[in-house]
Amino acid sequence: MDKSAAAPQVVFETHPSRYRHWSLAVEGEIARLTMKVEPFGGANDEVELKSNSYDLSVDIELADAVQRLRFTHPQVKAVVVTSGHDKIFCAGANIYMLAGSTHPFKVNFCKYTNETRLSIEEASAQSGIKFLAACNGATAGGGYELALACDEIVLVDDGSSTISLPEVPLLGVLPGTGGLTRVVDKRKVRRDLADAFSTLAEGVKGRRAVEWGLVDAVVPRSKFADTILQRAKALAARAPQVARGPGIELDALDPRVEAGRIEYRHVTLELDAKTRVATLTVRAPSGEVPKTAEQALAKGADGWGIRAARELDDALLRLRFHHETVGLVLLRSEGDRAKAHAVGELLAGPDKDAWILRETRLLWQRVLRRLDTTARSFFAVVDEKSCFAGPLFELFAAADRSYVLDADGVEVWPGPLSEGSLPGWNGLSRLETRFLAAPEKAKAVVAAGREGPIDAARAHELGLATAFADDIDFEEELRVAVEERASLSPDALTGMEASYRFAGPETLATKIFGRLSAWQNWIFIRPNATGETGALTLYGKPERPKFDWRRT
Repeated sequence: MDKSAAAPQVVFETHPSRYRHWSLAVEGEIARLTMKVEPFGGANDEVELKSNSYDLSVDIELADAVQRLRFTHPQVKAVVVTSGHDKIFCAGANIYMLAGSTHPFKVNFCKYTNETRLSIEEASAQSGIKFLAACNGATAGGGYELALACDEIVLVDDGSSTISLPEVPLLGVLPGTGGLTRVVDKRKVRRDLADAFSTLAEGVKGRRAVEWGLVDAVVPRSKFADTILQRAKALAARAPQVARGPGIELDALDPRVEAGRIEYRHVTLELDAKTRVATLTVRAPSGEVPKTAEQALAKGADGWGIRAARELDDALLRLRFHHETVGLVLLRSEGDRAKAHAVGELLAGPDKDAWILRETRLLWQRVLRRLDTTARSFFAVVDEKSCFAGPLFELFAAADRSYVLDADGVEVWPGPLSEGSLPGWNGLSRLETRFLAAPEKAKAVVAAGREGPIDAARAHELGLATAFADDIDFEEELRVAVEERASLSPDALTGMEASYRFAGPETLATKIFGRLSAWQNWIFIRPNATGETGALTLYGKPERPKFDWRRT
């Protein structure tokens, strides 16, 4: 039995006025994100976050800052990520926090930090925001992985500051936030040098770091501040010429949380601890849907496209961290299909390049990708109340299975978003991933949606239903499927679902989630890392770890 501390019941919403570990300063086209971790200000105030090491609360602030840069400060073209300490950039994830956490929390923590780093890279690629890591001191583990997510890395050259990925030699685990993948796939460091680097606990400094390709430049401390400013200005000058708007404020979601139920404005999450099944319902817009980017901007964060996506994202995170034993989620939708479809037409229509629509679309992309990496089974349930249209059709397409009722009034409605506007981690649309062997079938679904809503029988013919039953058999078939799924090994299901969700082309992200994370998941339960004499368990203690020397 896992005797480590229970996962803290963290809240995934915050605001710059409440940051304890980061500060966000914006001056025209350049922003500065400064990390200065409050030692006893983390999720567990008994764990000291030394040397600018981070826990989940620190990363929640970082994720919030990146999101606000996109929505509230779209004029920003370059972001300097640095430390508020003179000789420490970041020591990475706090080891004592990790060592004292449950296995599921360790894995979900790494998954969340990976998603945050990938959101930085997406902002660079899609939103015209370039990131510069100003490593003004020791940069270790997750600290270097944070730097790797940036477009450029500059390390201070003071004779002592190093960069390192010391997890393998010191802790017996892997760098948990994509470091191994980014070193070779993104920075394209030679494999032999990457191998040497990742087993050097003391790390690499100075010119060697540049020669090996681990950083872009090293600069003496006396010239560091001026150099960083000049490089940030140069990055801003090279930033893509994308539409940039006046910005909007992201308000608090303030869900109503009760035992077994979390209620948002457009989303409801119902939880049955006994059966380990949850129902996640997303409601379509009830008011008028904007027809132009200007109208969408006028609604700001209150618009359904932004608000519903943020609520869905928050619900998924609460599901991951607060409800570890829930294994199956029934995806349902309700409301006016025409209005939900109209949202999709707006996001992928003539005004799609307007910044407010671009960022709303990318937000939905990130949320759906969050679902893809959530270790839960997802079954979409399509009945008379369902409203799987527009962005909600993509929610349907993201499910592991779909149960469709054969009855009048049951419809789904793919729109222009389904043509590739919301790709998964593999770069394909969810319909293309579904029909890998027959791309023409994905096109047929989209073509059918152009003619209007697709009724249940036609949806079945097009290959959109896993199970298709009339009202006599539907509820019973769904009940049996739910009970069967809930009885299976959660470990085996997690591996199976991840294998199928990441079908098709391999990308940096699929390597991180489908390969690196799977290995880390395994390593976290091995005695060499977390056993009584494992390296992670004994970190900071005088005893040396004792390994099981069998290679497996």
